[in-house]
Amino acid sequence: MKKFCLDLRVASIVRLNEKYVLIKLTDTCPLPAMQPGQFVEVRVDGSPTTFLRRPISIHFVDKERNELWLLVAVIGEGTRHLAQLKAGDVLNCVLPLGRGFSLPKKSGERFLLVGGGVGIAPLLYHGQEVQRLGGDVTFLLGARTSADVLQLEAFKAYGRVFVTTEDGSLGEKGFVTNHSLLQQERFDMISVCGPKPMMQAVVRYATHVKTECEVSLENMMACGVGACLCCVEKTIEGNVCVCKEGPVFNMKKLLWQV
Repeated sequence: MKKFCLDLRVASIVRLNEKYVLIKLTDTCPLPAMQPGQFVEVRVDGSPTTFLRRPISIHFVDKERNELWLLVAVIGEGTRHLAQLKAGDVLNCVLPLGRGFSLPKKSGERFLLVGGGVGIAPLLYHGQEVQRLGGDVTFLLGARTSADVLQLEAFKAYGRVFVTTEDGSLGEKGFVTNHSLLQQERFDMISVCGPKPMMQAVVRYATHVKTECEVSLENMMACGVGACLCCVEKTIEGNVCVCKEGPVFNMKKLLWQV
């Protein structure tokens, strides 16, 4: 898939809570085609300590408005600068990068999309595309507290939504792998993104119930094109760069000790 380096204009920026901002970007020309699970590398201007681009998942693509949405966790100097952007500002992006999630091959396939923390980011666009192709979408979203559960209404537009919180303030109490849904229903495909221990737990579940599962890895990335080798992951095919061969992998290709 062809890659582009574009100066995109900030259409709007919304502070969802003290940890997260939603940045909506647009362009005068139609945005390039993008797949769920791919990411962009953004240049952080105005930060004297941020030298490398930041990899950010494609949260959503609004084709009618010609908008690309980025869900950004504000955790460091670079992302703090991104959170200070205003409508009309320009953000330079290299996109689309990496390989995304699998999509339904036939109508009616049941997809379970599992996300934890900022790992929910690639699942909104994934859910939209699964639904568009006739698949049945269920989201299972995990967070620490109800305040950390983001974009609920947006997710509900594309499928059923189930929630777990560690403190029980919303949905079922506990981790996503403790949710009663997993004991009551079966799916044709599970897609998961979030902290590695959570993804490993979902892989164990998928292996136990013999369900196909894809994981979106969050290895540290710098270049986004497989040149710097800082995001290498061991697989059954040898060491690969997550930014180029992933970030989405079938669980059977990984050498995780789960």
